[in-house]
Amino acid sequence: MNRVWVYYQKEMLEARRSYKLIWVPVVFLLLGIMQPVMTFYLPEILSMSGDVPPEAAALFTTPTPEEVIASTLSQYNTIGLLVLVLSSMNILAGERATGTIELVLSRSVSTLSLITAKWAAMMTLLILSFGLGLSGAAYYTYQLIGPVEWNLLIGGGLIYTLWLAWIVTLVLPLGAVLKGPAAAFISLGAAAALSLISGLFSSTMLWNPGRLGSLASQWLMGNEVGTWSPAGAAVIIIILSVSSAALLLRERPLSLQS
Repeated sequence: MNRVWVYYQKEMLEARRSYKLIWVPVVFLLLGIMQPVMTFYLPEILSMSGDVPPEAAALFTTPTPEEVIASTLSQYNTIGLLVLVLSSMNILAGERATGTIELVLSRSVSTLSLITAKWAAMMTLLILSFGLGLSGAAYYTYQLIGPVEWNLLIGGGLIYTLWLAWIVTLVLPLGAVLKGPAAAFISLGAAAALSLISGLFSSTMLWNPGRLGSLASQWLMGNEVGTWSPAGAAVIIIILSVSSAALLLRERPLSLQS
């Protein structure tokens, strides 16, 4: 555990030096604030544009606070997830390309300890960024739209965090054999494919972890949803990804380019 903590501190120091701990949370905060603000001012924007008849603008109804938060999650489905994956794509692949990993492993360091520390640093950035963004969305929703039920907010936030976590974790085993951009592209592709499959076979593939994003939105709306099987599948993917990344890194510490 001491080595894991040491390498975790090293990863967090690198995140501070590269300003990931600043710009990634800021992006999530802006995305979170943007949805309730746009929703609140949308009728005025439509009426001022001149392209929408006043009668049509008057038909616009303000969504409920839960609907606004659920819409905020859709922002994270695209831009937020892309930012997280791109910020993490070189956490392993970049060090393999430069040969830094070989220097570390030459000191008889356990690859599992190293990968665990990197994963913990990735999850720290994820939780910090998403937590800040969701808090900003909840605050402005409360100020502009109405109060949010905190039990729904926390439950939906935890489900969505797990959805982000298993996708970002895929970067580790892919980064152990591929370059950073390729690892990021395949991770995003896997997330998109599983989400598409979950929509097409929603009644049969109840275990699909790609359902967690939509289940988080349904939870926020107050609907009863079964999350145990997709959450269990997501946890299994995370464990397998970390373990396989450690095994692959032991076999291939250097990239082909280096």
